[in-house]
Amino acid sequence: MSQPTRLIGTALGLFLGSAGLIAAQAEETLTVGISQFAPTLHPNIESASAKSFVIDMAHRRFTSFDADWQPVCLFCTELPTLENGLAVLETTPDGEDGIAVTFTIPPDAAWGDGTPATTRDVLFTWEAGRSEQSQFGNLQMYREIYDITVVDDKTFTIHRNRVTYRFDMINDLRVVPDHLERAIWEENPAEYPNRTLYVTDPTNPGLWFGPYRVTEVESGAYIVLEQNETWYGHPPYFDRIVVRTVENTAALEANLLSGSIDKIHGSPGLTIDQALAFADRHGDDYNIIFQEGLIYEHIDVNHDNPILADLRVRQALMYAADRQTMVEQLFGGYQRVAPTSISPLDWIYTDEIAQYDYDPDRAIALLEEAGFTDIRDGVRHHAETGERLSVDFMTTAGNRTRELVQQVLQSGWSDVGIEVVVSNQPARVFFGGTLSRREYTGLAMFAWLTSPENVPRTILHSEGIPTDENGWAGQNYMGFNDPRVDELIDTLEETLDPAEREPLWHELQRIYAEQLPALPLYHRADSYIMPLWLGGVVPTGHQYDTAQTVEYWHRTDR
Repeated sequence: MSQPTRLIGTALGLFLGSAGLIAAQAEETLTVGISQFAPTLHPNIESASAKSFVIDMAHRRFTSFDADWQPVCLFCTELPTLENGLAVLETTPDGEDGIAVTFTIPPDAAWGDGTPATTRDVLFTWEAGRSEQSQFGNLQMYREIYDITVVDDKTFTIHRNRVTYRFDMINDLRVVPDHLERAIWEENPAEYPNRTLYVTDPTNPGLWFGPYRVTEVESGAYIVLEQNETWYGHPPYFDRIVVRTVENTAALEANLLSGSIDKIHGSPGLTIDQALAFADRHGDDYNIIFQEGLIYEHIDVNHDNPILADLRVRQALMYAADRQTMVEQLFGGYQRVAPTSISPLDWIYTDEIAQYDYDPDRAIALLEEAGFTDIRDGVRHHAETGERLSVDFMTTAGNRTRELVQQVLQSGWSDVGIEVVVSNQPARVFFGGTLSRREYTGLAMFAWLTSPENVPRTILHSEGIPTDENGWAGQNYMGFNDPRVDELIDTLEETLDPAEREPLWHELQRIYAEQLPALPLYHRADSYIMPLWLGGVVPTGHQYDTAQTVEYWHRTDR
């Protein structure tokens, strides 16, 4: 029996082994396949596309971007602007320029246990988010909000110590229930990430207020969501949605063909090469969408590694990577080679930056300039120290495309004398701790999903470097520290005029291309493979998933 078949059998056994899940297969059940399991279901801890997909069906951000890349309210009644008076410039207690921004929670919004969603939940989330021990994402945002004024149970005003061009949006402030979570947090903030009910009791109805709520979790295998009786918005069509995880993408495709799943979600789902091959074979039987967007596949570089801290080595890695040929041969031209983290689809993009076309001779010259001139058994060694030019390379195990890309890169780097040691991990381990605690030692390949004109504060600012001291908050897993980049990020956020922001964005991209905090690979297109009878699924092309409008998914054949 081949390895893929064994994997399929294991996944199917887990799927059919739950009596509760068998019972859930009612007529109006939609089963969705993804290739990664969510590392946690807490809305504010850990960042992963698998988690976002699941919880967007059971939880809502205050604000987000829609499929047209426009800001919208999801858990508020109106976006604040200076013109409508919901945003007011003010002076902070320290005498600095600040802004007061008012939001109102929908009047009928309630948690799944019937408890009204109120400003108490906002206050608790803000208090917990300001604590480094809580490990909430975007610590900077929580600290910029220096006060919250409660107007009533549903309306509140946040006071920020900086005026930023995204003052109307609080996408990362995802409320958690005060009546369930506060006591756990207050008892031991340092242990909260492990003791939260989102980890210990994720099917508790009081954790959810979306169109669906989580009703069953089998770690690593599946999550079941059922209609939430307290949902206040547009009534969802499906009685339940089952999200199945099959980490081997070839097995994921086999599960679709066998009927075990109805739909393969865009990210994390089938890779683009697999989707293209699938379309050639089964295109008439499925609705297949290729959505280009703000998905940046790259390699994080651990800057604490002395070899990789040398810019010449990072540049050599880029010149020895034939990215254009790789994109054409593996992806049929559907992916774009990425000069930096900014997509050409975003209005802030510039191509007036350093380019790294395939040039192995240039790579060799840089490595020799860095002192790696001795070659023993095909591997370069430093002429003075004898250090072997060897780096660990890690990505998500079972993702066939990433593993193919890894092999192509490993071969190209070997040709110039760089030894690459592959040490892949399952996605739940890779994203669940290896990255967030900076436990990788060399190179780590994965993707960032961003929103339009998204300031990379948590990724590039030195304050975003996760450490034990800050509770491993932040997403600057590289340990990149550049004072000019910090200054640019701070200035960008505070520049309200788009015309004045544009040159700042261009300078940031130039520094990125010159300094290579990470190694750019390509901007991804996501594939959505859906049954012909499924309607209402609209890919967005950015980090805020189509699942944030899951209540509009429906059957078209009944």
